[in-house]
Amino acid sequence: MRNALFLLLPFSLLAESSFITPLEYASSLYKNPRGIGCHKCHGEFGEGRVVATYEHKNEKKSFVGPVINSMDFNDFFKSLNVRKNGMPRYFLTQKEIKALYFYLQEKKKENISNVK
Repeated sequence: MRNALFLLLPFSLLAESSFITPLEYASSLYKNPRGIGCHKCHGEFGEGRVVATYEHKNEKKSFVGPVINSMDFNDFFKSLNVRKNGMPRYFLTQKEIKALYFYLQEKKKENISNVK
């Protein structure tokens, strides 16, 4: 019994550690949550971007991914769980949504400090 516990100890230690940081996890989730990455429509840091321009009934229009890095968490959470025009449903867990929000806030801080 003692030998069996000794052999299992390294596995229990590995189970507690993570191979990537929370920011790395959040970054990979932002870039590919379930196929199409958030950055494709919302920009590298959630700053928003024009996704496409088109003409409808002789009028030029744009499809814009809105700014999401300045939303509060409750609005961010609701936006990911309510069907909107053009926004795919990702069916993210609460942990994933928190990670995405964390990523956007960290990138926003980095951009602010790089501007100064």
